[in-house]
Amino acid sequence: MASKDLQKTVPFEGSNLSKKEQIAHMFNDIAGRYDFMNHFMSLGIDVGWRKKALKLLVPLQPKTILDVATGTGDVAIMAERMLQPEKVIGIDISEGMLAFGREKVAKAGLSDKITLQTGDSETISFPDTTFDAITAAFGVRNFENLEKGLAEMYRVLKPGGKMVILEFSNPTKTPVKQLYNFYFRYITPTIGKWIARNKAAYSYLPSSVKAFPQGQIMCDILQKIGFQAVTCKTLTFGICSIYCATR
Repeated sequence: MASKDLQKTVPFEGSNLSKKEQIAHMFNDIAGRYDFMNHFMSLGIDVGWRKKALKLLVPLQPKTILDVATGTGDVAIMAERMLQPEKVIGIDISEGMLAFGREKVAKAGLSDKITLQTGDSETISFPDTTFDAITAAFGVRNFENLEKGLAEMYRVLKPGGKMVILEFSNPTKTPVKQLYNFYFRYITPTIGKWIARNKAAYSYLPSSVKAFPQGQIMCDILQKIGFQAVTCKTLTFGICSIYCATR
């Protein structure tokens, strides 16, 4: 699947706003219900997915971590607790999501270790080779320009540093594939409409997952940008994938 297909997949068809602007608007709107929806819709499995992704960084013992598309800061907080770095910086284009994230960071007593700030993944405002590790959970498929965002992540990663991306994927085996497609196509938008009060956001979710370049195609994109030792591991019958790469 070409990254151009991903770029064309937007939350609000017919809108004059750019994909980036639509994504920010969508997440600002659902920010207060985002965490609940994540855990509810995945039956809590998403917590385990994040832990498995972060465990890949344990041997590296990173001192500085950038969490891209940090949202409400779940990965940033988990990274601080699991990896005990000196500093975690989370960036996101949705100020609404960041506001909830900062509350969680303060409640956890980690405001001195974790900073959440407004930032665009495609123009990361840090110098070259700043971070030991970079994480991104369920946000890369929302990039307006996937390759540009990944190239920026490569730029700010130190040589020898590691990047871990956690992203939804499409199962390929029967009957999981059929059940997954039914759930995403019919159940997810309905839940989004009634609980999150935003059907568009949860109709966009399956569309963006379908358009996202997965498996070997995503690995090829990462290698093209310059990443090395690129791997892809699928989780929970292929519902989720962890991409790991070094610079």
